[in-house]
Amino acid sequence: MTISLDKGGFLSLAKAAPALVKARVGLGWQANSFNGAAFDLDASAILVKDTGKVRNDGDFIFYNQLAHADGSVIHSGDNLTGDDDGDDEVITVDFSKVGADVDKIVFAVTIHDAVARQQNFGQVRKPYIHVSNDETGEEILRYDLREEGAVENALIFGEFERSGSGWAFSAVGQGYTDGLAGIARDFGVNVG
Repeated sequence: MTISLDKGGFLSLAKAAPALVKARVGLGWQANSFNGAAFDLDASAILVKDTGKVRNDGDFIFYNQLAHADGSVIHSGDNLTGDDDGDDEVITVDFSKVGADVDKIVFAVTIHDAVARQQNFGQVRKPYIHVSNDETGEEILRYDLREEGAVENALIFGEFERSGSGWAFSAVGQGYTDGLAGIARDFGVNVG
């Protein structure tokens, strides 16, 4: 049974799926052309320490770095259009490989070239994040974002965080107006 979360919602994954070792994080959206320019949304994952910062730039998984060196987080690749129904981009997390010094794994979606194209999440329909057991395919939870990013061009959809001896998921819905670079800077990634 899928648990539906609202903004700020929290779910212990140990209670939802005791045998969860690998999670499939699907992120999706529907967007139309605006000002003649197509939308290109990009999902990313950021592994952070308890300080809220990455250990190094290798902890930032996105379209130019699809996998963490330890194999704990793997991105399926960049979907340039988001035209199809279902997940537009998928990130797989193998909790057994996540470093002991990683406190959170943050999932964000940004609009590529948003400022030049005059695009924001107010023009994106039905954004969501859901988590499934990668081994069984069973969906565990889903968070449908609503008005969280009306004027922003980047959003943190949700995050895994250590909770006791296991992991939990939080539905975040925090917006940014300075895109991928703004999110990266906030978490200590060197953006040049």
